[in-house]
Amino acid sequence: QQQLVESGGGLVQPGGSLTLSCVASGFVFSRYTMNWYRQAPGKTRELVATIGKTGDEINYKNDLKGRATIYRNNANRTVYLQMNSLKPEDTTGYYCNRSGGSPWGQGTQVTVSS
Repeated sequence: QQQLVESGGGLVQPGGSLTLSCVASGFVFSRYTMNWYRQAPGKTRELVATIGKTGDEINYKNDLKGRATIYRNNANRTVYLQMNSLKPEDTTGYYCNRSGGSPWGQGTQVTVSS
């Protein structure tokens, strides 16, 4: 059974940092590109960061470039998204998934507010 479990979100002040984690199970993690998405209530889920199978081929949504780092640990089947210089507009739920898709996890909420 494929499963994705996100964690690491929380309340942070503007300018702060968070590192999100996503632990995968039920598929061979190292064979897949992994992605981070975000979705605000009532809005379409959007891709914000991608990392290739071996940790190369990294891409970010434009508004996260320079503020985010995606990385992975294939041995631990975990993908991370470190976000710095957080802004109120980064507030939303964050989700991970593999290329080709797995059932979505519950996501982790990031709230940026003073």
